[in-house]
Amino acid sequence: MTNFDPQAITQSAEFQEELAIQRTFMARVFGWMTIGLLVTALTALAFAEVPALHNAVFNNPGVAIGLLITYFVVGLGFGFLFRSVPSPVAAAMFVVYSVVTGIVLSTVFLVYTSASIYGTFFITAGMFGTMAFIGYTTKRDLSSLGMILFMALIGLFLASIVNIFLHSSGLYWLISLAGVAIFTGLTAYDVQRIKQSYASGQFGSRAFTNSAIFGAFMLYLDFINLFMYLLRFLGNRRD
Repeated sequence: MTNFDPQAITQSAEFQEELAIQRTFMARVFGWMTIGLLVTALTALAFAEVPALHNAVFNNPGVAIGLLITYFVVGLGFGFLFRSVPSPVAAAMFVVYSVVTGIVLSTVFLVYTSASIYGTFFITAGMFGTMAFIGYTTKRDLSSLGMILFMALIGLFLASIVNIFLHSSGLYWLISLAGVAIFTGLTAYDVQRIKQSYASGQFGSRAFTNSAIFGAFMLYLDFINLFMYLLRFLGNRRD
């Protein structure tokens, strides 16, 4: 005769409910990330294909400087304020950042052919999707990997600054290769960390929604950076 254990049934039901909430949270994270990428892509295409838009920004030093200031202020501000601002404000900040990023990235259409840009985008999507799946499903704790990647990211930033003055082609390609490796690893690490962070707010609360938007922002940055570093290898420059 099978023993009836009400506590085990209750715990199983709670686990399934928790798992469903976690899946909902991650669906919102990837949903917001997709929105951000679409906004960036459409903005980049618009500014690349419409000369009047491009000239209005990049032929006007004041507008260009204001754009860069907005880019850094919104990006940094979002990281510090996402927990405290209302959800519509957090969403608006993410969309604004995506638009500004699209304007900045529109310049790649002046350097690389459209075919190589689109090809690199799909390769980036494949690599990102693979690493996101690994980060979501792996049972291994990736927190130690995160510290290594964070230190490598600092080194990447410093090397990039140094190479502005050195103009070393060898260092340029080394930085590019390191960038691909770092942001490939960060994708898996960030997905796992975001997956574990859903409990920071109750379902439907501001904290829940804002955490999903901020998680999308983190993965959006991973995708954009991975794309830009891959483009250095795969992009065909215009004549």
